[in-house]
Amino acid sequence: MKNIGFLSFGHWSDSPHSRTRTASDALLQAVDLAVAAEELGADGAHFRVHHFARQLASPFPLLAAIGAKTERIEIGTGVIDMRYENPMYMAEDAGAADLIAGGRLQLGISRGSPEQVIDGWRYFGYEPDDGDTDADMARARAEVLLKVLEGKGFAKPNPRPMFANPPGLLRVEPHSPGLRERIWWGAGSNGTAVWAAEHGMNLMSSTLKNDEGGAPFHVQQAEQIRSFRKAWAEAGWQREPRVSVSRSIFALTSDEDHAYFGGDGESTDQIGHLDADTRAIFGRTYAAEPDVLVAQLAGDEAIAEADTLLLTVPNQLGVDYNVHLLDDILTHVAPALGWR
Repeated sequence: MKNIGFLSFGHWSDSPHSRTRTASDALLQAVDLAVAAEELGADGAHFRVHHFARQLASPFPLLAAIGAKTERIEIGTGVIDMRYENPMYMAEDAGAADLIAGGRLQLGISRGSPEQVIDGWRYFGYEPDDGDTDADMARARAEVLLKVLEGKGFAKPNPRPMFANPPGLLRVEPHSPGLRERIWWGAGSNGTAVWAAEHGMNLMSSTLKNDEGGAPFHVQQAEQIRSFRKAWAEAGWQREPRVSVSRSIFALTSDEDHAYFGGDGESTDQIGHLDADTRAIFGRTYAAEPDVLVAQLAGDEAIAEADTLLLTVPNQLGVDYNVHLLDDILTHVAPALGWR
């Protein structure tokens, strides 16, 4: 395991039990947690994007703010739903955030998941082309984004511009060199992992995937990763791809830890349905004393296949408690998995 970071869904709630009561709390605490994670030595700070929900939805202002307040830690998303995105505008926002961060953006994108409203992307003004599905629309927009991020000119300049232009066709600005190689696809199936490899994107695999064969979650996810790497090699890409997996992992080292997560120690994989046609398998939660965690995680085939582990964090428990959770994993568990 080369890299360990956190993944926050950025929830907020005015519940009396929540330490993240407002959208402002969620955003400002996300910055504070990323700064603290960097101080602990963590490698990444990643944020989920959901629309029409009391969760983080507009990632680029947040990523830019974190980039301006940190120096080393990777910052990214896990993931942005491309059904809602204008790839040209997205390329501008991503380029700006990456330049502010000094080239540390790791941008996770995907075709999206079930949202809080029906076909929410329609409210953003987007419709699939005739004969296409919303998934087709998302993948097509991803392909446009990848092309634009290459930095080649494609737009015909005005012969009488307001400001002088460089020669030739124009590109979207600001352009951040290298960002094209730091795009990750959130794949929910073996097939979409192969598609990501064919398009030269890194692989981001979550705590759930389509149930393909009935094996335990970590075994299916490991097979997905191997399919991705095989397709990558067959596509002839010259660089080494990166692969991340997400896990809910809690080291029980205090009474508070046991109160919150002690009941998850017997957690198992779960089967559910993302929609009427998609049967999914959800990975278990790991919660135990550090030495027990080390033994359990050593048997997780997908963690062994990946180079990056993203720890899902319960952000509504507040920055201080989440720093404690991360510190325990980085100090008592991660070194035994080969980190550092």
